[in-house]
Amino acid sequence: MEPTKKKILIIEDEKPMAHALQLKLAHEGFEAKSVFNGEEGLAILKSETFDIILLDLVMPKVDGFKVLGMLKEQNIKTPVMILTNLSQEEDEKRARDLGAVEFFIKSNTPIAQIVGRVKEKLNV
Repeated sequence: MEPTKKKILIIEDEKPMAHALQLKLAHEGFEAKSVFNGEEGLAILKSETFDIILLDLVMPKVDGFKVLGMLKEQNIKTPVMILTNLSQEEDEKRARDLGAVEFFIKSNTPIAQIVGRVKEKLNV
């Protein structure tokens, strides 16, 4: 029996970035799904479970900070890695205080490095 693939949820409003992450994660053997705002992300988490969430902070409808707060409220323990262009220390502190396990600044971080951290986090 084939081992089940680890599931990754990408909540990212920049579609090229979401698509690139999804392709790279799929190539590495993960099942990746993308949604393009926090509202869609919260909706999908009501019906599906994921092994890790890659979350942008600046998005339409519901931003990443609000998503982190809602995950905490709903006691969803899925590890969350932040992918953002916000580079202020207070943004990282706020995200970590809300439960984020990683904080990447998109413009400074190659996709391969993000995928590498996902693999480390999931022991793959």
